[in-house]
Amino acid sequence: MNAEQNIDVRVTRRFAAAPKPVFDAWLNPEKARQFLFATESGEIIRAEIDARVGGLFTFVDRRDGEEIEHTGKYLEIDQPQLLVFTLSVGKYSPGESRVIIEIVPSGNGCELTLTHVGVQAGYAKRTEAGWIDILGGLAWALGEGSGPTVATPAEKREESR
Repeated sequence: MNAEQNIDVRVTRRFAAAPKPVFDAWLNPEKARQFLFATESGEIIRAEIDARVGGLFTFVDRRDGEEIEHTGKYLEIDQPQLLVFTLSVGKYSPGESRVIIEIVPSGNGCELTLTHVGVQAGYAKRTEAGWIDILGGLAWALGEGSGPTVATPAEKREESR
């Protein structure tokens, strides 16, 4: 049997914002659609969040005419320091993994550590790069940084004219 090993991928980023707005961005559909699962070549066409333990979320990213659905279930919500959810991208993997977001105060801002549990070892670098981009997008959505790492839906509409 040649099953690929699963590993944990961990990324950390500091934010100028306090823990509460950083945490809240993950559970606000309008804010989350600006960074969560958004890609440079795609557009988030659906963002649904039921922000409660046991609640579900769905994000659909249209990339090059193809729709990629990201779904999950909230396992723990302890504002503003801990968010745990399952994650499934059925088009690429039939299973689900778990994401843990820990936020701690740091100076006037905070530090966020994201741990993606159960990543296939062969996808670890790609997964890490994806979360780094997502956290960069979160910084932009919070008003930090010089610009989005991905185009916003309004920018995409403008580009297509």
